[in-house]
Amino acid sequence: MRLLGGGRERRGTPADLLVVGLGNPGEQYARTRHNVGAEVVGELAERGAVALKRSKERALTAEVTRAGRRLALAFPQTFYNESGNAALLLTRRYGIDDPHQVVVVHDELDLPPGTIRVKLGGGLAGNNGLKSIKAHLKTDDFVRVRLGVGKPPGSMQGADHVLRPPGKAERVELDIAIREAADAIELLAADGVDAAMNRYNTRAS
Repeated sequence: MRLLGGGRERRGTPADLLVVGLGNPGEQYARTRHNVGAEVVGELAERGAVALKRSKERALTAEVTRAGRRLALAFPQTFYNESGNAALLLTRRYGIDDPHQVVVVHDELDLPPGTIRVKLGGGLAGNNGLKSIKAHLKTDDFVRVRLGVGKPPGSMQGADHVLRPPGKAERVELDIAIREAADAIELLAADGVDAAMNRYNTRAS
């Protein structure tokens, strides 16, 4: 079986979905806007009563079962902009050969705080983490679960905005969105990407 990125290696039992939550490793980045994707993976692990553990694939990983489907959860430890390095290794470990089996969860400047959208393929909107994954998997036809963090205020640069923790009110919105994004992934696992897009993309921003 040819895997994503041109590889042929597979180790272990194949997963039905590989859920990759983007973020930066280290306590200084925890709870920043840029790490909401990683927080969604953490939420899914908590629901499955499993702990994310360091793996050879340069990521914290765990496995859960949802709707009878095996989900591999991962938080790359390669830093956000190099997430593709871990994603490629993870697809080989979990026998992922279809990009539709890869779900990337990430923050989105172009959506209001707390908004969730599900997307299959398409543009990368300047997101360097997504660019890295596309470069390593040699496709952009993977699923994205996008969590809005809003545009930076005034003249603040986007990088400064996402690397800062949100204020208290926004944090409450993001915590709710993180739980809803985990719900969206569970729906995606049970009923497919179209069902998830129909439910979450028709909501008002």
